[in-house]
Amino acid sequence: MNWKLDEAQKKLSLVIDALAKLTEGIASEPQLIFKQDELVAAIVEPKLFQEFLVWYQQQKTPSLADAFTELRQLCVEEDYILDTPARQGERHNPFAEE
Repeated sequence: MNWKLDEAQKKLSLVIDALAKLTEGIASEPQLIFKQDELVAAIVEPKLFQEFLVWYQQQKTPSLADAFTELRQLCVEEDYILDTPARQGERHNPFAEE
């Protein structure tokens, strides 16, 4: 069911009751709340929201920083030291000056 924001605020218990019916299988859709014809909120049953969170986590693409964090953690767990060779050649390395 669709609700206007001010109506949903005034009748919050009805909005929640409608959601409870959705959870019980009586209703067939989430409760949508609009403000000036723009969707501002959707109230869904908890199970559907949990499924969404699982899906959302699966969609996240790990960053390079995440990969390095995981690599560091694996090195700690395996008691492994990752040796990196010193730079060779004449290239300037501003990080070596620290």
